[in-house]
This record gives sequence, C-alpha cells and structure tokens, in this order.
Amino acid sequence: MLKWSEIESVYLDMDGTLLDLHFDNYFWQEYVPMRFGECHDMDVAAAKAELYPRFRRVEGTMDWYCVDYWSRELGLDIEALKHEIQHLIGVHPQVETFLTEVRASGRELVLVTNAHQKSLSLKMRRTGLQRYFDGVVCSHRYAAPKEDQRFWVALQRQRPFDATRTLLVDDSIAVLQAARAYGIGHLLAISEPDSKALPREISGFPAIRNFSQLLPVPK
Repeated sequence: MLKWSEIESVYLDMDGTLLDLHFDNYFWQEYVPMRFGECHDMDVAAAKAELYPRFRRVEGTMDWYCVDYWSRELGLDIEALKHEIQHLIGVHPQVETFLTEVRASGRELVLVTNAHQKSLSLKMRRTGLQRYFDGVVCSHRYAAPKEDQRFWVALQRQRPFDATRTLLVDDSIAVLQAARAYGIGHLLAISEPDSKALPREISGFPAIRNFSQLLPVPK
C-alpha cells in the first residue's frame, strides 16, 4: 500500500486518525446540546435544532475548531465540559505499535492537528501519545486550518520538509485534498474514524480502517 522507501517524514492527524472520533462526535452532537439545553430550559431536540446550524456555518474554519470561540458563542465552558467526559477519549487499535515502529525506523514523526491547544493538551495528557513525536503542530498557531494552503506554507517555513517524501494520514478528505494540492506525496485516509459508526466509503484516496494494516513498518 505504501512505498516506505520513498517516505522520510510521517505526518499524522489526531482526532479520528490516532484517536477515536467517538469522543468528539458525542461531545458536539449530544453532550453540548444537552448542557446547552439545561442552561436555557430547552429539551435536547430543541437545543440540537438551535446549535447544529450554528456549527455548520463555521465548519472548516478556525472558529469551528476553537474552544474559546464556542465558549463565547454558547456561554458554556467548553474546556471544562470536555474534562467532564474525558474518560471517553480513546486511542485507535495498534496506534502505539505503529508509532513505536515509525520511530524505530528513523523517520521523522510529526502530529499535525486542527484541534485547539486546550483540546490537544487534554488529549495528550489523557493518552500520553506526545512522547512518540518529534514535533506537535497545532494549526491555530498559523491562524489557518489544514484545509487551507496557508497552513502548509507556514508549516514549511517553520519546519522545512520534503513534501514529495512525506506521508500524511488523516480522516478528513478536505485536508487530504489540500495536502495533495500542496504537493504532499503520500496520502492515506481513515475509513473508520469513529468506532461507534459504520466505516465510510472513501474515494480518491487509499484508505485503512486501522493502523494494523500498516504493520510492520520497514526501516
């Protein structure tokens, strides 16, 4: 599936790729509406009807990913609410084995995420995955999400890399399309980002269900 001899850097998304997207889907689709409804004397259905269009209006922008933006918009402490259900944060199967083998192979290993720093910090504390990476890149630092070419330009400026010899694994098709437009040479999608949902049909990119399909990693 991958031509490892042509790959010297491995860039990995976090939510839905390394971590089970069930946490985020449950948080935004169920938990936030429930808590918003409690604050505004609304049932969950009414809260969803109020919130879902507001979510969709900013999808794919930096506001969509920003904990502070949603705290202001909704009058809720989003960071505190995430802590309340942090037990749902889970690592996908074989992720740590894959990370260990990539490190042992001598390739550069970088986490690239759109997650807000507060979400990133919570998830790294909960999972301990940060220790595997040579670098952790949060798109909020560049004020542009991975879907935007400005992110890739800024990333190249901060930590130069050979795009043609870089692998990006991400569950977002929009991100993969942006990476392809920038010139990232090796792209891989995740077909089952949420363990509680059915696998997705992926077109346009090779895809894996989990990282066991990439083992072993050759040196």
